[in-house]
Amino acid sequence: MATKLDLGRAWNEAMALLSANKDVVLIVAAVFFFLPNVIATLVLPSQDALTMQLEALGETPSPEDMMAVFGDYFGQSWWIYIVFGLVQAVGVMGLLALLTDRSRPTVGEALGFGLKALVPYLVAQILFGLVMVAVPLLLVAIGALINPALAALLAFVGLILAVYIWIKFSLISPVIAIEKVMNPISALARSWRLTKGNSFRLLAFYALLVICVMVLWLVVSMVLSLFSVMGEEIGLFAMAIGSGLMSMGFSTVMLLVLAAVHRQLTGTDGEPVGKTFE
Repeated sequence: MATKLDLGRAWNEAMALLSANKDVVLIVAAVFFFLPNVIATLVLPSQDALTMQLEALGETPSPEDMMAVFGDYFGQSWWIYIVFGLVQAVGVMGLLALLTDRSRPTVGEALGFGLKALVPYLVAQILFGLVMVAVPLLLVAIGALINPALAALLAFVGLILAVYIWIKFSLISPVIAIEKVMNPISALARSWRLTKGNSFRLLAFYALLVICVMVLWLVVSMVLSLFSVMGEEIGLFAMAIGSGLMSMGFSTVMLLVLAAVHRQLTGTDGEPVGKTFE
């Protein structure tokens, strides 16, 4: 029988884990989540420029024109996205191992594990992404061959299935980092089994977190926009710092929540959460 997830307990355990290890969490999160986002905001082309280019194409742009705009936008900076993605992936694996490994690894050992787990983690994420995208596209393609109205309906069904798949594979990170499952297929299967019977609870949990972050980001963006009156460079720097802090906060809290959810669904016993470095 599947374990029923207690959302309140999962949140409390996540916060207890953060409280007990806030210093090391802050350092690792700042290096792997905050700095990459700040640098990306300052170095990468502005998304406002992309939006303006797309708007300049008119209301019904051709696919060729849109591809040209996106190609120009990402053509010179694609490698930066890849580098930052790899850095953050190492941070995800390393931070989870640091906070949950009962052998109490040092920061260096945990990050070393993050490097070791990088390839399995990336392969699992790629497979997960392909499945999540392929299912809706396949449904839409089938519907388009039959009837446009059916295609629209199947697109909605595909969106629901994509969300469901995302929930079912949401524990890939802790499965690899905590259970040391290095086979990507096995990690996907393990995440699917662990979430059995708790999909709606997880959906509610994740949705609540995302909504809270969106509301907070809206407020923060309004405050940061005030810095733009001091000049474009100051406004950009303020936005970079603000977005970096928000990204660091959300990524860290989400990892702690995933670790707490994984602990509960696996029925892990032993020392209480929050004793990692005591």
